[in-house]
Amino acid sequence: MSFVDSKYIGLVSSRLDKFAKKKEGLYNFRCPYCGDSQRTKSKTRGYIYQLKNDHNFKCHNCGTSRTFTNFLKDMDTVLYDQYVMERYREGTTGKRSQTKTPEFNFEKPNFSKKAFDLPTIAELNKEHSARKYLEDRKIPDSYLRELYFCEKFKEWTNTQKHTFDKVEKDEPRIIIPLVNKGEIFGFQGRSLNKNSKVKYITIILNDTHPKIYNLDKPDYDKTVYVVEGPFDSMFLDNSIAMVGADIDKMFFVSNFGTDFVMVYDNEKRNKQIVDRMEKAIQMKFPIVIWPNDLKEKDINDIILSGIDASKIIKENTYMGLEAKAKLIGWKRV
Repeated sequence: MSFVDSKYIGLVSSRLDKFAKKKEGLYNFRCPYCGDSQRTKSKTRGYIYQLKNDHNFKCHNCGTSRTFTNFLKDMDTVLYDQYVMERYREGTTGKRSQTKTPEFNFEKPNFSKKAFDLPTIAELNKEHSARKYLEDRKIPDSYLRELYFCEKFKEWTNTQKHTFDKVEKDEPRIIIPLVNKGEIFGFQGRSLNKNSKVKYITIILNDTHPKIYNLDKPDYDKTVYVVEGPFDSMFLDNSIAMVGADIDKMFFVSNFGTDFVMVYDNEKRNKQIVDRMEKAIQMKFPIVIWPNDLKEKDINDIILSGIDASKIIKENTYMGLEAKAKLIGWKRV
């Protein structure tokens, strides 16, 4: 008789009413399938008996017949899994056995590939201008592995998508990938030149995706904060950043039910920003109206000043008529 069978018959016996061992390889108890006799509680017509190298179950009341393997599976799935593995280690599964060999579904290891054939910021030495720029802005270290450095932005961009007819006066830029559902659909290039006329250049490789940074990371069952720039979103939990000029209506419609809070820069004299804020209020979005005494222009500046940006945002979120009133007061200061 198999030691493994004997062991697991013993383990499952506590679940079997009036269980008794009659002799070697034969066990008797009340049938767990039909409940056995309802009139005579002492009747026990369920049996486990040895059949060659295996065991079977048979009830002489309802007629149910099961291999011991399937009987154990019906009684206790945890014991069943352990039993099959012990039989497998013993070499008594598969052909010439009532117990099938377990299937092992090993997932192939997912070795994350770099988004671009460029050095990540984390791979640059500490004195590199791109790394120093981001560290001076206190960008969290975890993002340095997701951002890239490109020495000649125009030339490299043309290898991804022909964009520039002239590549003279090329310059280095930090590359910010735009990803949705694992697909890189574009990127932003942030200039390292203080005198650059265009600080950010956005390249879209697939325009079927919403022009939004950090799409894959938020939990959309929670409040999602919508900020203006990718760097700002790196300081705010559960946030995304618009890289287009305005609200992507289709994105918000497709995520109906999610609570979005719009967080614009603190620039009262910027007509474009004020217009966007007014539009967001009209569309019934909650919106952050910054305190009048706050001098910092965006979340990154707030962080650099040592202020808790998350706390300010939560304490200054408004919607509807209250948001309209707060916006009027904010613009006047």
